[in-house]
Amino acid sequence: MPQITMTFPQGKHKVLTMSYDDGKEADRRLVEIFNNHGIKGTFHLNSGLVGQGDRIPGEEIAELYHGHEISAHTVTHPTIARSPKEQLIEEIVEDRKGLERIAGKTVRGMSYPNGSYNQYIKELLPHLGMEYARTVNSTESFAMPDDLLEWNPTCHHNRNLMKLAGDFVQLHKKQYLYMLYVWGHSYEFDHDQNWDLINDFCMYIGKREDIWYATNLEIVDYLNAFQNLKFSADSQFVYNPSAMSVWLCVDGINVEVKGGEQISWTHFVNN
Repeated sequence: MPQITMTFPQGKHKVLTMSYDDGKEADRRLVEIFNNHGIKGTFHLNSGLVGQGDRIPGEEIAELYHGHEISAHTVTHPTIARSPKEQLIEEIVEDRKGLERIAGKTVRGMSYPNGSYNQYIKELLPHLGMEYARTVNSTESFAMPDDLLEWNPTCHHNRNLMKLAGDFVQLHKKQYLYMLYVWGHSYEFDHDQNWDLINDFCMYIGKREDIWYATNLEIVDYLNAFQNLKFSADSQFVYNPSAMSVWLCVDGINVEVKGGEQISWTHFVNN
């Protein structure tokens, strides 16, 4: 039986994802930095607060975040673990609707406002169309998420960012998958006067051939596509019913299984 493991696209074993909340004006500068260094971000927005104060106007959101992900953060940013069920449902569903009208794309993930959640909320989210939800509980590890509805980031950008980036770059054991997940609020760079931190980080970590740069949802979709692969009982061939490609390492050889394709390993192993 062949030894088969999932890899990221192009056989990569490391992924970087960035996650920023609230959709304020400082996102403009942050998006520009990400774009300059080939880094992708997920931006969690409150549809009911769009355009208020220093928040990005609705008519500019789709263009500003093009190439990144627009994600939910509830309509008005309440502490949802203290909210009645009716309000909780409305906050999430209406946020989805509002953001989808603005972005023209489905919104299928969120970050918990004020870091507030509980088991009941986690169990409810799939019924509201949420496939992942980010916490504020930093792990300082590079492990893949065990629970996508309690997705713990590696770190806030003000917590050991450059040290963790250095450790991440040095990771080389390909029997593992590694994820560096950074979260925060772009306006904190203004408050703390440390834009050089995120600029230096992106300059250091960006455009590396061994790192996959992905949004939160791209990671979720990829993991789901792998889980949906249909392997033969003896693992000699596989069918991919998804639209997207999935990459596998088969006996040390990287193999792309394209969407809608069925392949066996004989050709790859013998050649």
